[in-house]
Amino acid sequence: MAGIEDGAILRVAFFALLAGTASVLYVDYRELTANEGAALAMPTRPILPPFDPAGPDDANAPNVTTSPEVLEQPLEIALVPGGELRLTGSIDLGSAERFAAEIAARGEYVETVVLDSPGGSVVDALAIGSLIHEKGLATKVAAGSLCASSCPIIFASGKVRIASAESAIGVHQIYAAALSGEPQNALRVAGTAMSDAQTTTAEIISHLTKTGVDPALWLHALETPPDRLYYFNQEEMTRLNLVTELDDN
Repeated sequence: MAGIEDGAILRVAFFALLAGTASVLYVDYRELTANEGAALAMPTRPILPPFDPAGPDDANAPNVTTSPEVLEQPLEIALVPGGELRLTGSIDLGSAERFAAEIAARGEYVETVVLDSPGGSVVDALAIGSLIHEKGLATKVAAGSLCASSCPIIFASGKVRIASAESAIGVHQIYAAALSGEPQNALRVAGTAMSDAQTTTAEIISHLTKTGVDPALWLHALETPPDRLYYFNQEEMTRLNLVTELDDN
């Protein structure tokens, strides 16, 4: 990171915040008015929605060998021989607490966090990533595995970050998870969601900078609609310092 000028990082952060603001406006008005009495009392939590394998095709998409049914399940956390803690499935709310409990109970056996996830809650992804960074653990996305939406935030947190050219690592825009069903409250909820999204975008950029990943990586997320993914190729993974060790296996 010593070679990256502070001004360059600030420019990335500035434009990222602007793009994040615009991306939150991706809201279908029918969703705002479909459900009666949606709770304004609930805080709007910007999340990165799990990627839908049935969504628009992408000719550049790597081949994902994990079944969609497995990826759609709430995040499963399993310690396997070899010091690997495998995180498989969608990052549901509460995943960070379960991850922290596993690390507290058996963290001395964990060397590498292995990811296979379509993403989910960015709040939880940031918390998981922060703990991985604090503990100095490695992260890995194996060939044929998916790490999408908020999952790359976790992957970027590893002290050593292992992937291959056949790893499917992709990002897209944040959108608001909590919406108001009452039209008179729609603007209020949208305004809160916009503020939350800007704050979350700043937290993501700060986290990437702290872990040594080029924060310009997140510009690709801000430019990609929520129903699509921007996949990083091998050259981008290396240039953005997302991957520190290429695995040919």
